[in-house]
Amino acid sequence: MAAGKSTVAQALAERFPRSAHVRGDTFRKFIVNGRVAMTLQLPDAARAELQLRHELAAATACRYAAADYTVVLQDIVIGNDLTAMIARISSRPLHVVVLAPSADEVASREAARTKTGYDGMTPAELDAAFRAETPRLGLWLDTTLLSVEATVEQILSRPNESLIR
Repeated sequence: MAAGKSTVAQALAERFPRSAHVRGDTFRKFIVNGRVAMTLQLPDAARAELQLRHELAAATACRYAAADYTVVLQDIVIGNDLTAMIARISSRPLHVVVLAPSADEVASREAARTKTGYDGMTPAELDAAFRAETPRLGLWLDTTLLSVEATVEQILSRPNESLIR
């Protein structure tokens, strides 16, 4: 949260002539009643909800790709969920980009936003768990000092680093 995912994904999608930006968080927002809070230690109900969200996002991305759109799927994917998400996406080529600004930068961005995403955890706690548990697949970018445009340029100029084989 507050890493710049939505903004960067939208800017990246806008660079392609036929593209779709799939926002994983949209599937969470579809739940009107009974939505479970996402915390560092996910209870079974939260784990099931997160898996459903990832399944829906991946299926949507695959459907757009099958219709010949360049898809930018954006979501928070931590730990082994990254490997599972990659397995859910059958479309190829597949590029994985992880935005990884410093925890201090995320905290600063979070403080400046009108919406809040960190309930029951701090940016530093989520960042530590994310970095410790998530496999280093694809292109990891430290975007602490990068503008949105510079981040998009880094992504576009390093396709071999983000390619999943």
